Formats: sequence, structure tokens, C-alpha cells
Amino acid sequence: MTAKNVDVLLVGGGVMSATLGMLLKQLDPAMTITLVERLDHVAHESTDGWNNAGTGHAGYCELNYTPEGPDGTISIDRALSINASFEVTLQFWSYLVEQDILPGPKSFINPTPHLSFVWGDKDVAFLRKRHELLSAHHLFSEMQFSESAEQLAEWMPLVMEQRKPGEKVAATRVDFGSDVDFGSLTRSMIANLERHEQFELNLSHSVSSLRKSKRGYWRVEVRDEKTGEDKQINANFVFLGAGGGSLPLLQKSNIDESQGYGGFPVSGQWLVCKKQDIVQRHHSKVYGKAPVGAPPMSVPHLDTRIINGQPALLFGPFAGFTTKFLKKGSVLDLFSSVKRYNVKPMMAVGIDNMDLTRYLIAESFQSHKDRVASLRNFFPNAKAEDWALQNAGMRVQIIKKDANGHGKLEFGTEIVAAKDGSLAALLGASPGASTAVQAMINVLERCFKERMASAEWQAKMRELVPSYGQSLIKDAELLKSVRQRTLSTLGLTQS
Repeated sequence: MTAKNVDVLLVGGGVMSATLGMLLKQLDPAMTITLVERLDHVAHESTDGWNNAGTGHAGYCELNYTPEGPDGTISIDRALSINASFEVTLQFWSYLVEQDILPGPKSFINPTPHLSFVWGDKDVAFLRKRHELLSAHHLFSEMQFSESAEQLAEWMPLVMEQRKPGEKVAATRVDFGSDVDFGSLTRSMIANLERHEQFELNLSHSVSSLRKSKRGYWRVEVRDEKTGEDKQINANFVFLGAGGGSLPLLQKSNIDESQGYGGFPVSGQWLVCKKQDIVQRHHSKVYGKAPVGAPPMSVPHLDTRIINGQPALLFGPFAGFTTKFLKKGSVLDLFSSVKRYNVKPMMAVGIDNMDLTRYLIAESFQSHKDRVASLRNFFPNAKAEDWALQNAGMRVQIIKKDANGHGKLEFGTEIVAAKDGSLAALLGASPGASTAVQAMINVLERCFKERMASAEWQAKMRELVPSYGQSLIKDAELLKSVRQRTLSTLGLTQS
């Protein structure tokens, strides 16, 4: 068996690994990095343009980021956090564009207004209150609100055509929202990394085992799926950024911090329209409220998309029940993830979330007619023959122990890191790729503590992300400065 020594091993060829690799190469160009991907292309699972919403998640339109409590209070804390994190991402992308590391921004990001749309007295009152709270903060100061049917018809003509006369409707809008082709972005980043002599990409390579050596490095055995050859990679640091595949890999590592974690897989589907006479009449992302019992990732939305340079409209997602952890995974994934240390939390979550399970199963058995009926809440004139069903990517929600040792289902993302900083894994789904830069900075701060504290890396981080070490939530002037730069550099000022 051949063996190779590297500083860093990245597992998974998606946006997370690409982002971490790019950050590390900017901080230390001499660092040796190997990336292994089990498929024959990078960015073909969750990162692929057709496998995610393509929304630059900033909290502008996603109503699930501002939950309403039983007493009617609305919490905006998560929206503020996600918005600030996306601003960090935009800063790093701007740096990469300015340095000609990434191609022109239109190859991966395009200005697309973000709208929230609701109907009915109760939801209109909720949206009005949400707007009052958010627009009072500098991060959301440019959010518009309207209950005027005429104004809404200008913002989203397809949505307002032939609605019921006198129907109570309302919407908010942020002009500088974005549509992001994370697949194109990731392929561009990895293509740049491949130009470095100290970077190696291994496609069609799957990880078979991870073992910590007595000397402190990781012995990772991988198999070349094309030749059948087994290889060993010795790495000082391992990052598991394999989407739904991260949990099984984390379990193989057997680090103490992996104990108790489980996964709840959810599949997704889109209705897709490529008829350009329809596509060209909708230029926004319009998000509504999730149905009762639906997971947060199932918030319905009608989206302008530009994937691999081609415009289309997507509506969905429609969730489904599955036992796979990856789109190209195995139906045995869920069962093989059950271990002695997580069986209790997983069983507790299964019992406590029977309504969610029933909802997902019901979604799986919907007909095309049923899905088009849902679409007509957002596009009353939609014709079934103009829309086709396409499978989206897989999402594995986190199951973890609560304070009482039982299980709870999480719908966010979470970094699990070994206490010695030699391994980290990213679990979960939403908001995912949009906050990749902040998430990977968090990995660096936890796993490269000494180097991140050095004057050299601190100075470089402020070059990569000018707001690094400061709070965009608290500092309005800082936000104004960085946002002006990123919107201009990435071409998001024209919608």
C-alpha cells in the first residue's frame, strides 16, 4: 500500500472543503493539502446547482429564521447572525475576485431580489411585525414592505396575476439579494487550488478507515474506485466536509466528540420550468411560510436560478423520506449509522417527531397535480405541462443528546472537532453553503489556534475578510463600508 504525508486532508469535494482549502492556501501557500472525493467530479452532491436552493442565505426572505413564539413575539437573532455570516462570505469572495483567483462574479453569483410573500390576515400581521423589527437594525435597514397589490405586481408579476379579488397579501423585498451557483463557484476554487504544486485532487477515491496514530497524525486509508488500489494518507489535520457523508466518516474516526450524534435524512425535489417566455417574467426569489409540520428546509419558494449560465425557474422544495445520506448513497446509510452510543437519542427523536415522519412520507407520495397545486399559491396561472420534476440533493439533519441524555433534532449546522484540533467535521444543513466562509473560519480558530493567533495570520485574515475580529451586528459603520465594497465588486448593486 502506498503512503503519502500531508499537512491537511480534505474529505469531500464540495463548497466547504474548497473554502477551507482556499483559506489555508491564502494563509500558508507552502502547506501541503490533499482533497479526496468519492465521485468522479467535484461539487456533484449537495453543492451542485440543481441540488440546492442557490439562495445567498442572508435572512432577507427566509421566514423560518425569524420564528414566532406562542406569545406572538418574533425573534430576529438568528436572522442577524446569518446575515452577518453571509457578509463574511461576500467579503472573501470579493477578495478572490479582486485577486483574479475567481473568474468574473457573474460566473457564480447574480443579483436577485429576495422577497418574503404571505397571504391572510394572520400572516400579513406577522410579516408587518417582522419587517418593523428587522428594518430597525442596520443589517436590514433597506428592507421594503408593502401590502399594495399594485406594488407587489411590480415586484413579482407572476405571483400576483389572477389572484383572488380582495385577497389580503403582503411582501418584503431586499433589492441586493443574490442567486448563487455554488457548483460553479466550487469548481472554480478547486481549479485554482490545482495550480498549486502543494495541492493534490484525488477523484473517485473513497475513505475506508481513519485511525489516529500514536505520533498524533491520522492514518487515512482510501481506495481508488477506478483501479481498486488502496492508499494511505498520513495527515496532521483532517476535515470531513462530505455533506451527508460526514456523519459516517466522523463515526469511523471514533473521537470522543462524535459520541451521541445521529442523523435524520431528508430528500428533496424541485419543479423546474425552462420555458424562457415564463422564466424572463420572474426576477426574484420569493419565499413563503413552511406548511405546518414541515422541516425548515421545506419552506416553499419560487426562484430565479442561473445554473451553469442557464436561466430557469424552480419551485419547491418538496421533501421526502429516505434512508440515504447522499443522493448517490446507499439505502443502508441510516441503519449503518445507528451505534450503541446514539441509538437512544435517535429513538427518542423518532418517537418525538412522528408528525414530521408522516409529513415526509406524505410528501413522497404526492402526484404532479398535487405539486402544481402548491405552486399555484405562488403562480396562479401555472400550467402543469410547463413544469418538470427534478430530484434535489440530500440533507442529513443533526440528532444529538440533550441535557437529559435524550435526543433532539437540530436543523442548523454544527462543527464537531477533536479536542486536540486534529480533526473536524461539519454536520447539518441550513443555511449551509452561504455561511461556508464563517464556518471554515470557525474551524481554523478551533483547530489552528496558535497559528490563527499569530500576527502574520491575523493580518492576512483582515486582508481576506476586512471585518474579521469585529462585529457587523454591532458596528453599523463597518457594515456600511464592507457592504458597499462587496456589492460593487460582485455586481450585486443592479437588480
